[in-house]
Amino acid sequence: MTSRTILAGCTIFDGETCRDDHAMICEGGRVKAVTPLALLENQESIRRLEGGLIAPGFVDLQVNGGGGVLFNDGPSVEAIRTICDAHAQFGTTSVLVTLITDTPETTNSAIEAAIAAQAAGVPGFFGLHLEGPHLATRRKGAHEAELIRPMGDLDLELLLSAANRLDHLMITVAPETVTPAQISALTEAGVVVSLGHSDATYETARTATEAGARCVTHLFNAMSPLTHREAGLVGAALNSGALYTGLIADGIHVDRAAIEIALAAKRGPGKIFLVTDAMSTIGTGLASFTLGGRTIHRQRGRLTLDDGTLAGADLDMAAAVRFMLGLEGMERIEAMKMASLYPAMCMRADEHRGRLRPGAKADFVHLDPECRVRSVWRDGIRSGD
Repeated sequence: MTSRTILAGCTIFDGETCRDDHAMICEGGRVKAVTPLALLENQESIRRLEGGLIAPGFVDLQVNGGGGVLFNDGPSVEAIRTICDAHAQFGTTSVLVTLITDTPETTNSAIEAAIAAQAAGVPGFFGLHLEGPHLATRRKGAHEAELIRPMGDLDLELLLSAANRLDHLMITVAPETVTPAQISALTEAGVVVSLGHSDATYETARTATEAGARCVTHLFNAMSPLTHREAGLVGAALNSGALYTGLIADGIHVDRAAIEIALAAKRGPGKIFLVTDAMSTIGTGLASFTLGGRTIHRQRGRLTLDDGTLAGADLDMAAAVRFMLGLEGMERIEAMKMASLYPAMCMRADEHRGRLRPGAKADFVHLDPECRVRSVWRDGIRSGD
C-alpha cells in the first residue's frame, strides 16, 4: 500500500513562491500536489503543523563528514549513511559526500562506496564530490601537497568510468592542472566540473569555462583573487553567467561585506549557492579530529591546523541560512533558494530536488520563524517516525 501524507497548518515554500492556506500531498516518496486547503474534502486526514514554514530540503554539494565520521578516513556505505544522517537533523536531505585530495587507493574506495550507497538507496545520499587531487599546490589550503598532481590519462579514465556508474558526480580541479580537452570529456560524460584551489588567471578560468566547467568551489577561498589588474578566478566566477559558485557562509571563511559585494556582482544565469564544507564535527561535541595524520582543532566555530590554516568548516546548512538572513537586504526566499534550488540547478537536478511540485522527491524541512529546524522528511518519511 502506497503511503500518503497530507500536511498543512504552515506556509509552504515550493522552491519559487510561498503559499499560505495550502496543503502538500505526498505519496510514495514523491510530492503529488500543493493545493489550496479549501479544495480538500477530507479535512480529517490532514496532518496539521503548528505554524512555521515547509521548504525543500537543503542540498549540500560539499560535505566532508559529520556525526564523528570523516569520509577520507574510511570510505564506505556506512560512513556515507552516518554523514547523511548527521546532516539530516539540520535540514539537509541531499548530500554530495566529498573526498578531499587523497591517494589513488582511497579515491578508488570512495568511488566504489558511492556507487554502493547509490545502489542501496541510502537516504540523503545525492552523489560524490572529488575535491582534488588535481589542484594547484600554491592554493592547497589543508590539502596535502605531496598528493596533489596534474590529471593523467588513467585519472581521466577512472573519472569517466565513475560518471558512467554514478547519477551525480562533481570534481574540483584547478584549471591550470587539467587540459580543456579533459574538461570537455568529463562534461560530456555528465560530470559537473568545478574550478577551485587554483591560482589561475581570469583568461585560464574562462578557457576552462568554455570547455565545459560549470561551477567554482567555495568562492574566495583557496583561489586567485580579483584585483584591478588581474581578475583571477574570483573575477571569472562573478563575471561568467555560465558558472555557479559555492559559498561557505559562516562569517569566518568569507567576510560579510565580501558576500554582499559578490551577490551584487554575480552575473547570471549561474547562481551563488550555499555549501557547508562540513567536517566530522557536525552533530557531535568533538573538540578535535585528525586529517591525514594532522590534528584539526575546533574552537569558536573554526576548524584549523596547528598553523591556523582553515581546514573545512564547523557549519550546518540551517546555520548558513540564518547567517545569510543577517546580511543587508537578504530576503528569506532568496536565502532558502541558495540552500536548495540553486545547488540543485547547478547539478541539473532541480526537476526532483530543490522544489516541491508534482513528481519531485518528498524531501523537505519544517522550519520555525527563525529558520531553526523542527522536523525533516526524506522520501516522504519524517526523521524519527
